[in-house]
Amino acid sequence: MPQLFKIGSYIIYFWINENDPLEPIHVHIAKGKPSANATKIWITRSGQSLLQNNNSRIPDRELRIMMKIIEARSADIVSKWAETFGQTDFYC
Repeated sequence: MPQLFKIGSYIIYFWINENDPLEPIHVHIAKGKPSANATKIWITRSGQSLLQNNNSRIPDRELRIMMKIIEARSADIVSKWAETFGQTDFYC
Protein backbone atom coordinates (compact mmCIF):
# COMPACT_ATOMS: atom_id res chain seq x y z
CA MET A 1 0.00 0.00 0.00
CA PRO A 2 1.52 3.31 -0.99
CA GLN A 3 1.66 5.38 2.19
CA LEU A 4 1.20 9.05 1.36
CA PHE A 5 1.87 10.58 4.78
CA LYS A 6 1.15 10.27 8.48
CA ILE A 7 -0.94 12.40 10.79
CA GLY A 8 -0.02 11.48 14.34
CA SER A 9 -0.51 7.72 14.67
CA TYR A 10 -2.73 7.54 11.56
CA ILE A 11 -1.48 6.68 8.08
CA ILE A 12 -3.01 8.03 4.88
CA TYR A 13 -2.61 5.63 1.96
CA PHE A 14 -3.96 4.08 -1.27
CA TRP A 15 -4.76 0.41 -1.76
CA ILE A 16 -2.84 -0.88 -4.78
CA ASN A 17 -5.87 -2.95 -5.86
CA GLU A 18 -8.48 -0.16 -6.09
CA ASN A 19 -11.02 -2.29 -8.01
CA ASP A 20 -11.73 -2.69 -11.69
CA PRO A 21 -12.95 -0.32 -12.94
CA LEU A 22 -10.79 2.00 -10.90
CA GLU A 23 -12.71 3.97 -8.27
CA PRO A 24 -12.54 7.79 -8.17
CA ILE A 25 -9.63 9.40 -6.31
CA HIS A 26 -9.73 8.69 -2.59
CA VAL A 27 -7.53 7.90 0.38
CA HIS A 28 -7.82 5.48 3.26
CA ILE A 29 -7.00 6.34 6.87
CA ALA A 30 -6.07 3.75 9.48
CA LYS A 31 -4.33 3.81 12.81
CA GLY A 32 -0.94 2.10 12.81
CA LYS A 33 -1.17 -0.05 9.67
CA PRO A 34 -3.38 -0.48 6.58
CA SER A 35 -6.71 -2.14 7.25
CA ALA A 36 -9.49 -3.51 5.07
CA ASN A 37 -11.99 -1.59 7.22
CA ALA A 38 -10.26 1.78 7.04
CA THR A 39 -11.93 5.16 6.86
CA LYS A 40 -12.36 6.31 3.25
CA ILE A 41 -12.20 9.93 2.04
CA TRP A 42 -13.07 10.98 -1.53
CA ILE A 43 -11.12 13.86 -3.09
CA THR A 44 -13.39 16.12 -5.15
CA ARG A 45 -12.47 17.93 -8.35
CA SER A 46 -12.21 21.19 -6.34
CA GLY A 47 -9.78 19.60 -3.84
CA GLN A 48 -12.29 19.20 -1.04
CA SER A 49 -12.50 16.03 1.05
CA LEU A 50 -15.75 14.12 1.34
CA LEU A 51 -16.24 11.39 3.94
CA GLN A 52 -17.37 8.12 2.35
CA ASN A 53 -17.22 6.14 5.62
CA ASN A 54 -15.57 6.21 9.01
CA ASN A 55 -15.00 2.49 9.46
CA SER A 56 -11.88 3.20 11.55
CA ARG A 57 -14.12 5.02 14.05
CA ILE A 58 -11.87 8.06 14.19
CA PRO A 59 -13.23 10.57 16.71
CA ASP A 60 -15.08 13.43 14.97
CA ARG A 61 -12.67 16.17 16.06
CA GLU A 62 -9.60 14.23 14.87
CA LEU A 63 -11.34 13.30 11.61
CA ARG A 64 -12.19 16.94 10.85
CA ILE A 65 -8.54 17.92 11.38
CA MET A 66 -7.35 15.09 9.12
CA MET A 67 -9.82 16.05 6.40
CA LYS A 68 -8.51 19.63 6.46
CA ILE A 69 -4.94 18.34 6.10
CA ILE A 70 -6.02 16.08 3.24
CA GLU A 71 -7.64 19.08 1.54
CA ALA A 72 -4.47 21.12 1.98
CA ARG A 73 -2.49 18.30 0.35
CA SER A 74 -5.11 17.35 -2.27
CA ALA A 75 -2.97 18.46 -5.26
CA ASP A 76 -0.17 16.15 -4.09
CA ILE A 77 -2.66 13.31 -3.52
CA VAL A 78 -4.14 13.71 -7.03
CA SER A 79 -0.65 13.78 -8.53
CA LYS A 80 0.40 10.64 -6.64
CA TRP A 81 -2.86 8.90 -7.65
CA ALA A 82 -2.18 9.65 -11.34
CA GLU A 83 1.41 8.42 -10.95
CA THR A 84 0.28 5.24 -9.17
CA PHE A 85 -2.82 4.31 -11.24
CA GLY A 86 -2.21 6.09 -14.57
CA GLN A 87 -5.55 7.91 -14.59
CA THR A 88 -7.70 10.26 -12.57
CA ASP A 89 -11.44 10.41 -12.03
CA PHE A 90 -13.31 12.32 -9.37
CA TYR A 91 -16.36 11.37 -7.31
CA CYS A 92 -17.74 14.88 -7.87
